[in-house]
Amino acid sequence: MLTCIIRYQIDPTKRAEFGQYARNWGQAIPRCGADLIGYFAPHEGSSTLAYGIYNIPSLAAYEVYRARLAEDPLGRENYAFAQSQRFILREDRTFLKLASTPHGAPA
Repeated sequence: MLTCIIRYQIDPTKRAEFGQYARNWGQAIPRCGADLIGYFAPHEGSSTLAYGIYNIPSLAAYEVYRARLAEDPLGRENYAFAQSQRFILREDRTFLKLASTPHGAPA
């Protein structure tokens, strides 16, 4: 299992637009095959950093998921929304693998 962490730099004057973008992905991402953990918007501290986090079984599954997302009506609409409103200034993706299992006290 891989965890994709998307780090966004957003326009702090367009936080409401990012919120709508996040809610739209909350519908489209699970429908297209990824296990969405959530989207996180600025609250305290930085006013420009936001994150999207989801799990995907493999990089091959990620490619299938991305193709589905590109064909999904809400996915296409959300991409267009972000481009037209220009609230995302930068976007970086990192894929991580959980290294701390098993959790809990050693036997």
